[in-house]
Amino acid sequence: MAKRDYYETLGVAKGASADEIKKAYRKKAKELHPDRNSDNPDAEAQFKEVNEAYDVLKDGDKKAAYDRFGHAAFDGGMGGARGGPRGGQQGDFASAFSDVFDDLFGDFMGGGRSGGARSRAARGSDLRYNLRLTLEEAYAGLQKTINVPTSVQCTACDGTGAEGGAEPVTCPTCSGMGKVRAQQGFFTVERTCPTCSGLGQIVQNPCKQCHGQGRVERDRSLSVNIPAGVETGTRIRLGGEGEAGMRGGPPGDLYIFIEVAKHKIFEREATNLYCRVPVSMTKASLGGDIEVPTIDGGRSRVKIPEGSQSGRQMRLRGKGMPALRGGTHGDMFIELAVETPVNLTARQKDLLREFEDLSEDNNPESKSFFSSVKGFWDSMKG
Repeated sequence: MAKRDYYETLGVAKGASADEIKKAYRKKAKELHPDRNSDNPDAEAQFKEVNEAYDVLKDGDKKAAYDRFGHAAFDGGMGGARGGPRGGQQGDFASAFSDVFDDLFGDFMGGGRSGGARSRAARGSDLRYNLRLTLEEAYAGLQKTINVPTSVQCTACDGTGAEGGAEPVTCPTCSGMGKVRAQQGFFTVERTCPTCSGLGQIVQNPCKQCHGQGRVERDRSLSVNIPAGVETGTRIRLGGEGEAGMRGGPPGDLYIFIEVAKHKIFEREATNLYCRVPVSMTKASLGGDIEVPTIDGGRSRVKIPEGSQSGRQMRLRGKGMPALRGGTHGDMFIELAVETPVNLTARQKDLLREFEDLSEDNNPESKSFFSSVKGFWDSMKG
């Protein structure tokens, strides 16, 4: 079977520039790479064909020979260019593949390199601090000092990790790239350099204080502004207050996670507060005024309507929690719980029995319920 024209294989014109050829190869190699075409049995062969074409057309001498003699330039019959593909075999895959390795695998391996040495320093880790507040503190907001165990920059070496603050030197294993490559068949595998752990540099004389890390463990005291209205799950970010970076690298961030403790009187739902208030049977029957507490430490007078039942709610507008972002406040809801008296004296019992005898028409809900029950039993008998 006749071998396809190399220009046709890459999908470019014969007069294409080196950049156009490289761009076309990058596109074809991405499309046909076996790892992306596990369901296509022909992908590997096509991938090899594309590599072979690019290995010739990327080289000026080989390209000139191919343009003049075609495939015969490399089959030994025309005295063609040396080092080209022979007998229809694949080209120098390692050489061709290396030119666009980072472009092909950038999305798999965190992006290609920028061409220079890797950053000398690694960013510090982000830290989490759990802060527990009372509901009153969450209502008012506050300035709070917290102690955070973390890593800070070593002052003995100014964060370089080297004794006396000396600059690190380029890693001899990876030549400052932070990664090493290994050839496996026609694949080039890239791994983090084991000598410098990906930093691209090493410390020849480590600092005695930080042992070459450029940072030491220490507790830090931080003053944190807690805004009014925070609730459980609220996250506050303090940029640059996390763990110090390796060898002078930028610090991470500190994230404060808020937990608001349960309250003995109030229950919270977003910006609204709920307060269950017990009232006596007589107060609920006759009506009257009661005083209820508010979250700001004050008191509010609430009028109980005559004949109130358990579960009845009344609203105090604007007496709830402040919104975290905005000047509005939620509401406070009073829920009545009519309390049945206990530990009655003989006189109280006699009065209640007398009241019961006189209150046949004062319990409409009970009258309606038992009327429905009687109708249910009668229907069952029928």
